[in-house]
Amino acid sequence: MKKVISILSFVFVVGLISSNAQCCKKATPDCESNKTTTVQAKTKTDVKAYYFHATRRCATCQAVESVTKDALKEFYGGKVTFSLINREEEKDSPMIEKYKVSGQTLLIIKGDKVVNLTNDAFMNARTKPDKLKAKIKAAVDSMI
Repeated sequence: MKKVISILSFVFVVGLISSNAQCCKKATPDCESNKTTTVQAKTKTDVKAYYFHATRRCATCQAVESVTKDALKEFYGGKVTFSLINREEEKDSPMIEKYKVSGQTLLIIKGDKVVNLTNDAFMNARTKPDKLKAKIKAAVDSMI
């Protein structure tokens, strides 16, 4: 019985991640289009957060951006650089090639160390934003 529950749980999580990865293909044309923007503070750390997104974004994609911005501001007061990169408009960006980005992606980076929070972001941004904020904090704290 435990095996059946474990398998069903695994299938549910994989399905959830898969559907979130495809979320922007279903987005409506009225989703906002954000060009690359960077939020920086006067005193920065070497830690940087990057959110790669598409031009058309669903509510979950927008929530990932919003929760990430809020977490970085709340915990670090703008000392961590946060950059949005529209991977469709900036498809020649060296960042996209360097980090092999092919979809919506949330990365926390310091030097050669990279923490990919994409799955956590898409599973929690809308339903459990505090859980995502905790993951972001843990990732950044491990690099400071």
